[in-house]
Amino acid sequence: MFTTDWKPNKSSSVPLHRQITDFIKEKITNGEWTIGYKLPPQRTLAKELGVNRSTVVTAYDELIAEGLIEGKSGSGTRVVNNTWNLLVTMPPPDWTSYVKVGTHKPNLPTIQEINQAEFIPDIIRLGTGELSPNLIPSMAMKKIFHQLANREISYGYEEPKGLLPLREQIANYLKTIGIYASPSSILIVSGALQALQLISVGLLHKGSTVLTEKPSYLHSLNVFQSAGMRLMGIPMDKEGIQAKLVKQYKKQQKAALLYTIPSFHNPTGTLMTMDRRKQLLDTCQQEQLPLIEDDVYRELWFDEHLPKPIKSFDKNGLVLYLGSLSKSLSPGLRIGWIVGPEPVVEHLADIKMQTDYGSSSLSQWAAVEWFSSGFYSKHLNEVREQLKIRRDFTLDTLNKYFSDLAVWQKPTGGFYIWLRLLPLISMRKLFEIALSEGILLNPGNVYDHHAEQYLRISYSFAPLPEIHDGLKRLSMIVKMLAK
Repeated sequence: MFTTDWKPNKSSSVPLHRQITDFIKEKITNGEWTIGYKLPPQRTLAKELGVNRSTVVTAYDELIAEGLIEGKSGSGTRVVNNTWNLLVTMPPPDWTSYVKVGTHKPNLPTIQEINQAEFIPDIIRLGTGELSPNLIPSMAMKKIFHQLANREISYGYEEPKGLLPLREQIANYLKTIGIYASPSSILIVSGALQALQLISVGLLHKGSTVLTEKPSYLHSLNVFQSAGMRLMGIPMDKEGIQAKLVKQYKKQQKAALLYTIPSFHNPTGTLMTMDRRKQLLDTCQQEQLPLIEDDVYRELWFDEHLPKPIKSFDKNGLVLYLGSLSKSLSPGLRIGWIVGPEPVVEHLADIKMQTDYGSSSLSQWAAVEWFSSGFYSKHLNEVREQLKIRRDFTLDTLNKYFSDLAVWQKPTGGFYIWLRLLPLISMRKLFEIALSEGILLNPGNVYDHHAEQYLRISYSFAPLPEIHDGLKRLSMIVKMLAK
């Protein structure tokens, strides 16, 4: 999906095709579009720039005539030259070939489209998994940074495992949910996603298989696949991942570890029961299968406290526990943590130092203040109340417009409703038509290739009027495609 922040000036005396030609020339001569770069199709560029396709055709024809680009049937239009004196100088590197052979795989195409479309002005984001700007406590955040400005704090690099006062605060917080961990067994990371990256390169060898729920957020990422791993999904039921199948899958796939999101699972919203948590841990212990417990949604419960984390029952150091402030407080702080055996934490800390030399010290000091001041606990009460209102509003809206089009379960916390559409329609067409009408969706097939009739609906981000308007118009699109 091609996007650009440049637009031609339609009130200028310079013809539109000439403006586009100059824009592309500048991209090429500045080295932003290198030799081998594939230009967007004519229709795509015309739509993005708000001009007729014939205007783009004229611009491309001029660039072809000047020898800067070349169009071939079946392979599109590519940059083939960047300066007039190319023949008398050494050619520049073909960066396109470097990109193709890089070890880290690109995002799934749909995920790339979603990431880019999220910044389109006025788009209704029905699947975005983050707090609404209205739910992020900006005033309290300003107050905390103001307090930090009047304190003597360090602004340099912190020790490999992260700021000690923060690890002490997290150790105190973990006790409230049944996890007893010393600061030395805690590693501060830049969000739970970095934790997964460190685990993928630090603890697993190429060719390893990672077991996870089916569907799973992990399938929408390429973090493990890029490190040479395979993902294998285990079916879920209303209590969570089916622990009774773990032994079978572990044996068949020779799995190296299991990844789970037990609390308000992404994307299904499922809450794993206490019995299932214990059963899963028992099975993993019997199979000597390490377990990653991703618990970033834990504090977003609505009606009653959750079962204790799986980690709270772990007496053998089998579980690596991931937590974060990104879902409950602010994604911009980029603060998360890994809890595990000290040798593992020290190894991952060493890799993190090689990667970024530690998470932001300013963010870490801010997180210390959030925990120590009691602001975090107060904020959680407020955000739970607001998310519950949003959930109920979204469920009411779904009942109004989707009662005969879909089925779903009522989540008891977190961000998501896992919506299964009843009419058999093309999800790709639904995604494209909705996007053209200003509605951004998260199709289920990015979390599981077989989840073709599902959507991840989020009630955490979009304003309530946009949720109502977006779901109402989405129901009309579904009905149109179902005819």
